Amino acid sequence: MLDYCIRAAGPDDIDGVRAVMLDTVYRDFRTGYVPRWHGDIIDPAAAYLAPARHTLLVALDPTQGAVVATAALDSRGPVHPPNPRDLAERYPSGETAQLRRVYVRPAHRRRGLARHLVAELLAFAAADGGYRAVYLHTDPAVPGAEAFWRSLGKVVHDERDDPDGGHSGRVGHVGHGGHGGIVHFELGMER
Repeated sequence: MLDYCIRAAGPDDIDGVRAVMLDTVYRDFRTGYVPRWHGDIIDPAAAYLAPARHTLLVALDPTQGAVVATAALDSRGPVHPPNPRDLAERYPSGETAQLRRVYVRPAHRRRGLARHLVAELLAFAAADGGYRAVYLHTDPAVPGAEAFWRSLGKVVHDERDDPDGGHSGRVGHVGHGGHGGIVHFELGMER
């Protein structure tokens, strides 16, 4: 990994954070901004900087200092619907650290940034002391996403194995990229 600066985001980083996140939902997910799914992108400070048990990390380009990667954690577990009921029960809010918005600009991928950011989030969750699990979900249609998360955690539910292929609970939302079949993961916390 080059000399990227990885740290907790501050108020001066919010515009760069928002740009990385919006570029990702438009380019990689091809959904564009959808308020019910992406409200935290418009106000990441309220979602991740204000609450004590939440965090937002950034990676800054070593030459320009621009935000080139993001990773967030909050205390909200998966909600049913659209997620399967058993996951909502297994990973309740308050006890579950959910990883969100682990995004890296294309020109900065394959340099270990996402892996490093996730390690920092896991350390944050462990240090909190109140989280009993770390959860996330991903759209396997996004290139590299499923393989990356499989290398770090275990699959706890693959909607592609559901009788309907993961389409029934996501009214108007068939996966992040419009493909259905979200894959849900649990990651271990370093203690």
